[in-house]
Amino acid sequence: MAIDADTLARDTAALVAIPSVTGSELAVLERLGDLAAGLGLDPELREYDLAALRAHPDHPGEEAARHELFGLAIKLPGPPDGPRLALDGHVDVVAPGTEEWRLGPWSGAVEAGYVHGRGSLDMKGAVVAALHAMAAARGRNRGEVVLHAVASEEDGGLGTFAALERDERFGACLIPEPTGFEVVCAQAGALTFAGEVRGRGAHAAMRLEGESAIDAYVGVHAALAEHERSVNAEVQHPLMRELELPYPLSVGRIEGGEWSSSVPDRVGFEGRLGVRVGETLEEAADGLRAALAGHPVQLRFTGARFASGQTPPDHPFAVLVRDAAAAEAGREVAVAGVSYGADMRLFCERGIPCVMCGTPGMELAHAVDERVAVSDLARLGRTIARVIEGFGA
Repeated sequence: MAIDADTLARDTAALVAIPSVTGSELAVLERLGDLAAGLGLDPELREYDLAALRAHPDHPGEEAARHELFGLAIKLPGPPDGPRLALDGHVDVVAPGTEEWRLGPWSGAVEAGYVHGRGSLDMKGAVVAALHAMAAARGRNRGEVVLHAVASEEDGGLGTFAALERDERFGACLIPEPTGFEVVCAQAGALTFAGEVRGRGAHAAMRLEGESAIDAYVGVHAALAEHERSVNAEVQHPLMRELELPYPLSVGRIEGGEWSSSVPDRVGFEGRLGVRVGETLEEAADGLRAALAGHPVQLRFTGARFASGQTPPDHPFAVLVRDAAAAEAGREVAVAGVSYGADMRLFCERGIPCVMCGTPGMELAHAVDERVAVSDLARLGRTIARVIEGFGA
């Protein structure tokens, strides 16, 4: 099947060159729509009702500032009575950070067989590969195929949630997140949390008259570490059991104190709690609350709410994706679980079988000098085209 690597690289570079940090995705969606139309596909730019989504009881959470939400639905028509397949990929990216990039975060440079820049790997290149796969499979699909290019994946999944609120009539979904061409059938969830520890201020020379919030936080931090050990002590899901740390609990930000010569009366901290596959968000939150019971901390859950998700590895769609990936690899490919939250769970929650399969390089996602191999994008495009052609057979 015809997937031209040079065109993939050029189109990926065009998207990478448009900054689309979460909350500002419209420009890159418009450019992607132009690319889709140029391939003879049918793009529809959609603006969603942000207020209505935020009022929805299943709102998946947000962390980035946002005043609008757009998405792009790209359609490949098929027989009206055929099965409908969804492809899903996000075009929002995380900020480039403070480290110096060799070629610049928005360069889109194609060098030595790689496309460089923020989002090249995670996951604008994969969205372009899916786009070209649809064009390559035209006429051999047994039903309509819809590629949802979405915003807001990085901070909770609001873009995919909005797309599914409008249309959830899909027989299955493939998300080409970077997985090393393994077929991911289980994903952990994640909750962001914030906490506050209070103390009593005093002059540092009279330290015993005060109560240091930093000293109190040390005990809280130890309790968090013990909770992580407890959650990961007996992992039930067989795919998650293969991971070194299936359900991480991490404190990513801490601040406290106002003056070096004062006993600090407050410490604030923020972190991420891993959610076990099969566990509800409420159960995970209750577990953390119980772990911190008896400590002087006020805990609240903020921002993104990534539930876990799973599709049985022996489900026919998972088998189809695995067979397609194996055909391109020339060998069997593994099924796997991942420790991060993803939009996969939003399909699973609606009873839509969903798996993830994409390029290698997850270690470069969110990192300085992010890049993706053009050859891997071409292989991914061919894999997705095989899935399109085989779906509904």
